[in-house]
Amino acid sequence: MRIAKLAAGLAALTLMVEPAIAVTLSSKDRARVARAAPGDRDDVRYCLLKRKKDARKGTVIGAAGGAGAGVIAGGSVGETLLAGAAGAVAGNLIGKGQAGGDACDRVLKRNP
Repeated sequence: MRIAKLAAGLAALTLMVEPAIAVTLSSKDRARVARAAPGDRDDVRYCLLKRKKDARKGTVIGAAGGAGAGVIAGGSVGETLLAGAAGAVAGNLIGKGQAGGDACDRVLKRNP
């Protein structure tokens, strides 16, 4: 039961701290924005920031969900950590892939 409380506390803490972390573009992404057509620059910047933010959010949610599933399933500490890590990876990929929808997909495809 102590592990469950620890996992729940960690999940709550990460969800509270996550919005405070600033999302900035890397130099590669800033160059991509600069290469974009002048009318699309704001959209490209928005879509890249949205993708990073949603990937980070997906990582946190996936890790919490995986660890929670490990605790509920009655796994050992190692199994719970492994489930949390697998959930984090899956959440990152899912969050990054779902960010912005079709409009962002079209804008980013148009401006490689």
